[in-house]
Amino acid sequence: MEAPDTKSLPENAYRPLAPGETYAPLVPATARLPETTPRSVGWGLLLCVVFTVASAYSGLKVGQVMEAAIPISILAIGLARVFARRSSLLENVIITGIGGVSGSVVAGAIFTLPALYILELDPHPLQTTFICLAGACLGVLFLIPLRRYFVREMHGAFPYPEATAITEVLVTGEKGGSQAKLLLQATGIAGVYDFLVTTFHPWKEFVDLQFVPAVRDLAERARMALSFDAVGFILGLGYVMGLRSSMVLCAGGALSNLVLVPLIWMIGSGITDGLVYPGTIPIAEMSAGQIFRGYVRFIGVGAIATAGIFGIVKSLRIVAGSFAIAARAFRHGEAHGQERTDRDLPVMAILAGVVVSALTAGVFFASLGVGLTVVLVGLGLMLLFSFFFTSVAANAIATTARNPVSGMTMLTIIVSSVVLLRFGLSGTTGMFFVMAIAGMVCTALSVSGQTITDLKTGYWLGSTPAAQERVKFYGAIVSAIAAAATILLLARTFQFGEAAVGDVRPVLAAPQAAIMKALVEGFMSQQPVAWILFGAGAVIALVAEMVRIPALVFALGMYLPLELNTPALVGGFLAHFIERRSNALGGETGRTVRERGIIIASGLMAGGALGGVLGAGLRLFEGFSEDWIRAPFYDNEAVSQIVSIALFTGLCLYLWFGALRRRSKES
Repeated sequence: MEAPDTKSLPENAYRPLAPGETYAPLVPATARLPETTPRSVGWGLLLCVVFTVASAYSGLKVGQVMEAAIPISILAIGLARVFARRSSLLENVIITGIGGVSGSVVAGAIFTLPALYILELDPHPLQTTFICLAGACLGVLFLIPLRRYFVREMHGAFPYPEATAITEVLVTGEKGGSQAKLLLQATGIAGVYDFLVTTFHPWKEFVDLQFVPAVRDLAERARMALSFDAVGFILGLGYVMGLRSSMVLCAGGALSNLVLVPLIWMIGSGITDGLVYPGTIPIAEMSAGQIFRGYVRFIGVGAIATAGIFGIVKSLRIVAGSFAIAARAFRHGEAHGQERTDRDLPVMAILAGVVVSALTAGVFFASLGVGLTVVLVGLGLMLLFSFFFTSVAANAIATTARNPVSGMTMLTIIVSSVVLLRFGLSGTTGMFFVMAIAGMVCTALSVSGQTITDLKTGYWLGSTPAAQERVKFYGAIVSAIAAAATILLLARTFQFGEAAVGDVRPVLAAPQAAIMKALVEGFMSQQPVAWILFGAGAVIALVAEMVRIPALVFALGMYLPLELNTPALVGGFLAHFIERRSNALGGETGRTVRERGIIIASGLMAGGALGGVLGAGLRLFEGFSEDWIRAPFYDNEAVSQIVSIALFTGLCLYLWFGALRRRSKES
C-alpha cells in the first residue's frame, strides 16, 4: 500500500464538527504504518526510565515535575532520522506515549511516598513500587471507557493544549520545510528564555508590581496581591487554550485572590488572640499567599470535586455507550463495526485488569496488619476516588493542561482519614494505610490525565487506540520501578521535608509530600475537618454550572496560584485577535495565519518544557548555584521586573508578528 500523506492536519482538526461532518485523521484507518515495533517500544521505555529518574529528583527538590511528553516528542523526531528506515509518524506517537508515562507516575509518587519517609515508616521498595504500579494501571483502565467521549464525541470542544503542542511537533517535524524551521525557531527562543529565567537569576520570573507604592499598599493593607509568571510556556499554553477558557480560568483566580483572600483577611484581621482552623497562625499575621494556601485553596478543592461530579454525570451516557460498543465487539469479534482508529482494548481485558488490580490492592492492604472490614473499606475508597478523579483529570488536562493532582490527593487523604477513623484505624498503621490509598489515587489521576493527552494526539494523527493503551502498561511498569528505586536512593542520601535534629544529611524540600504528611498526621490525631471551606467551594461550582460557566475550569482557576493563570490570559487574547485577523484575510492566507500561530505557540510550550528539563538536569550536579548567571540589577525589584515585563512583551510581539508574517510558497 502506498504510504499516506502525513504532512498536514485536516482543516477541521481543532474546531467543532458541523452536523454530519466527520474527522479524518492524518493516517487513514485503512492505512497500515509501523506502530508498536521493537524500535518504538524500546526507545519509549528507555526515555521513560531516564525522565523518571530526572523528574523524581527535580520534583522532590523544587516541587515541579518535568513536562516529559513534549520534550520526548522532539527527541522522537530526531531519533526517526538515525535509522535506515525512518521511523513512521505512528512509531513516534508510541515513543512519546510510553515516555510520557514517566512524568505522570513520578507526580503520583513524589507527592505522596516521601511522606512515609518523613513519618519514619520506612516503606519497603516493593511496597512503593506496587503503590505506583497499581495506581498507574487503574488510571489507564478507568480512562479507556471515557476515550470516545473526551476524544471523539467532544471533538473541538476542548482545546487540549499539551496534545496540540505534541501533535504540531510530530506533524511539523514530519513535514519539514519552513514550518519546521518556524517550530524550531520558536522552540529555541522559548527554550533559552525559560531556561535562563527559571534556572538562574538574570531577571525576575514573577512580576507582582509591588515596587509601585499603590500596588504595595493594596497588598499590605487589603491582601489583594497581583502576580504574573512571565515565561514562554504559559504564554503558549494560553494561546492554545483560547480566550474563552483562559478567561474562565483567570476569573476563578481573580475570585480566589482578589475577593476571597481580602474578605478572609478583613474578617480575620480583628482576631488576634486565637487561631481560625485550619490556619496555623493568626490571620492577622498572614500574608496574602498564606491566606490562599491556608483557607482559599481548600475552597478550590471543594469546587473541583463538585465540578468533577457534574462532569461525570454529563459523560455517563457516552461511557455507557462505550461499554456497549466494546461489548458488541467482544461478542462478534474485535473488528466488527470498528475501524482501526476507533478500536480500544477488549472490554473483558479492561474488566479483568480492574479485578486483578483490585484483588492485589486488597492483598496489599491486608498485609499492613488491619482487619478485613478496614481492608474492604479502604479498597472501596481507593477504587471510588480513582474512578471519580479519572474523569476530573481528563477534563482538566483537556481544557487547561493542568491536572489538580495535589488538591485531589489532599481530598482523598481527608475523606479517607475521616472514614477510616470511624472503623478504629489510627496511629502509624493508619497513616501508612491512608498514604497508600492516596499514593494509588494520586498516581491513577495523574496517569489518566497524561493518557487522555496521548489518546487525543493519536486521534488527530491516526494511531490505533488499543496499541496506545497496551503500551501504557509497559511504561507504567518500568516507571513505577524506576520511581520507587530513585526515591529509595534519595531517601538514603537526603532528608525529605525539614532537617531533623542531629541529621547532617542535606534536605530535599518535597513540598507536596510534606503537606500530605501534615494532613494525614493531623487527621489520624482526630483534628476537625474544615467542611465549611469545602462546602463553600461546592456552592461556587454549583453557581458556575447554573450560569453555564465551565465549572471545572473556573474551579481550577480558584485552586491554581494566580501567577499561572494571568499569562495564560495574555495568550488567550493573542489567539483571539490573531483568529480575527485570519478570518478577515480569509482563504489560504487566513488558514496560514492560523497554522503559524498554533505552530509558534506549540514551539513556545515545547521550548519552555525543554528549558525546564535542562534546568532540572543542572540541579543534579553537585555545587550547582542559581548565581552562576546573575544580572547586577536582579535584586532591584523595579528594574528587574520591568526587564521581565519588556522581555515577555517581546515574546508576545514575536508570536503576533510571526503568525501574521506573509510567507512564500511552503516548502
